[in-house]
Amino acid sequence: MALSLNEAPVSAPNLSVDCAPRRPGALVLKNPVMTASGTFGYGTEYASLLDVNELGAIVTKAISRQPRDGNPPPRTVETPSGMLNAIGWQNIGLNACLREYAPTWGRWNVPVIVNVAGFSIEEYAEVAEALASAPGVAAIELNISCPNVEGLPFALRPELAAEVTAAVRAVCDVPLICKLSPNVTDVVEIAAAVVAAGADAVSLINTLVGMVIDTRTRRPVLGNRTGGLSGPAVRPVAVRMVYEVHRALPDVPIIGAGGVMTTDDALQFIFAGARAVQVGTANFVNPRASVEIVAGLRDYLEREGVRDMSELVGAAHR
Repeated sequence: MALSLNEAPVSAPNLSVDCAPRRPGALVLKNPVMTASGTFGYGTEYASLLDVNELGAIVTKAISRQPRDGNPPPRTVETPSGMLNAIGWQNIGLNACLREYAPTWGRWNVPVIVNVAGFSIEEYAEVAEALASAPGVAAIELNISCPNVEGLPFALRPELAAEVTAAVRAVCDVPLICKLSPNVTDVVEIAAAVVAAGADAVSLINTLVGMVIDTRTRRPVLGNRTGGLSGPAVRPVAVRMVYEVHRALPDVPIIGAGGVMTTDDALQFIFAGARAVQVGTANFVNPRASVEIVAGLRDYLEREGVRDMSELVGAAHR
């Protein structure tokens, strides 16, 4: 239908979000929907199923200094409204990642955020420094909260979380995101510690520690015995933690994760205070979930007459 002389074209709503405002322009996403680490491979695995360039960002699976085989199987088990996984940072290692995937990321029109794993502060810093200078790497997400590997996760204690964050910040100029654990008493204290140490944003939450026991064998199902619980079952916990951190630290960019399956789920995180969301377990059920949520958010803004995504961030606090 043609516009009359008195009608002006209506511009599309602005879905873009800035996830690192302390570094202007460094991590501005075209929309607030990312994939979650460990659920989207290195991005290339899903490239035949959807246009990755439609996403706000891609977060890769964890990369460590050396290749890792991960934990013994079984490594996943379905649970009511979710799943347990104990993959254990299986990955090809830093050198192979730089050689095999970074060139592809550099050709994509979507920011790639590399999830970095380590067993020491030195390893985190070494891997992050190498990746930060690679083509196509827009940001680093420090995985300091995985419950499925040996050792105490750095994210369980504020002083340790701050120490590893500061070490990576000292050698890394790209935006730095710290992925925090729900398996703590006070997530706000830890979020404040990593931000003070140089993190540009935090992602909330990693998985909750859980266990499934086979009643026939009377033994844990997973080879690692425990695993990380993800999916819709954890969403209320994740939304609550995002709400708490935004209430205490309203200027800190938060990336919400945990059971984002639909547009409505994403909106809950955004209203709680998240600037962006990560889609994880949903990718195993519907590989196109992330791009469908992008379309759903656009439709919501148009239907509600909201011109800019930033107007919705933290709406539950107002």
